[in-house]
Amino acid sequence: MSRIGKKPIEIPSGVVVAIDGQRVSVKGPKGEIYRQVRPEIKIEMADNRLILSSAIETKKTPAFWGLTRALLAHAVEGVSKGFEKRLEIDGIGYRAALEGKDLVFQLGFSHPVRFHAPAGIEFTVEKNVITVSGFNKEIVGETAARIRALKKPEPYKGKGIHYQGEVIRRKAGKKATTGTA
Repeated sequence: MSRIGKKPIEIPSGVVVAIDGQRVSVKGPKGEIYRQVRPEIKIEMADNRLILSSAIETKKTPAFWGLTRALLAHAVEGVSKGFEKRLEIDGIGYRAALEGKDLVFQLGFSHPVRFHAPAGIEFTVEKNVITVSGFNKEIVGETAARIRALKKPEPYKGKGIHYQGEVIRRKAGKKATTGTA
C-alpha cells in the first residue's frame, strides 16, 4: 500500500482534468500538462477529486502509485499556481541581464554566456537574484539546475551561482606555516 498514493488530489476551481484511458490532461489558467499513466494504476474522478488506486498488483505497484499521485498533484498545482526557483549570483563582476526572454550572464569567462528560455519558462532578474518560474515543476527544476551548472559555487569563497538558501560547504584555505626543517 502506498501512503502517498492513497491521498486524493483536490482539483481547484478553474482547473479541468480529462482522463482518456491511461492519458491524463490537466488544463488551467497557467497552461496545460499531459501525463501518461502506467497500466498498474487506475484513475477515477469523483466529487472534484482525483482518486488513484492499484489496478494490477506487482512488486513495483506501490512505488508507481505514489509516483503517479505526486506527478498528477504537481501538475494540478502547477497549472493553477505555478512554480518558481530562485538562484543567487555571488562574486565580483558576476551578473545576469534579461535580453528578450533569454538570460545573458557575465561569469568571469572571456565571453558572455547566453541561456535560452525553454517553452513555458519565464525569467526575472533583480540585482543578483534570478527567478525561474513556470507551470511544469520538472522543467522549472531542470532549468534552474542547468543555470546553476554554468558556474557552480566554489568551496573557498562561495563565488558562483547557487539556490537561494543553499548552504555551501566551505573549505579552509592554505595555512601559512613557519619554516622548520
